[in-house]
Amino acid sequence: MNHLPEPARVVQLPDGTYVYADQLPATQQPTATLQVVHQHIHPDRTVQRIALGSGVGAGAVAAGVYFGPLLVGALTAIAANLALLAFLAVALAWGVVTVVKSVGGPDGKAAAKALSKSRRRR
Repeated sequence: MNHLPEPARVVQLPDGTYVYADQLPATQQPTATLQVVHQHIHPDRTVQRIALGSGVGAGAVAAGVYFGPLLVGALTAIAANLALLAFLAVALAWGVVTVVKSVGGPDGKAAAKALSKSRRRR
């Protein structure tokens, strides 16, 4: 079964421009000289065609196709590593504060209180 929508009908007008068949000007009657073009849209290929049409070479398009997903993967890996490091820093800071409060006696509790007050002022 094919669940894809029917491709859009594109018609070439006598002046050389292309329009969708359902958007023909009301004053012009479709004639036998119109050429019907079936257009299938593929998002990846569309971006490549736009890039090639703007004067970018095929090598640059191929590099973008190859390195684009590679860059996304690398940035995702970096973000995951930074998130893990941030979580570890929070866990270690919490552990240090807990140990200082429990083992340090009154001096440790006073130091923890002074530290929490200094953070509130910022």
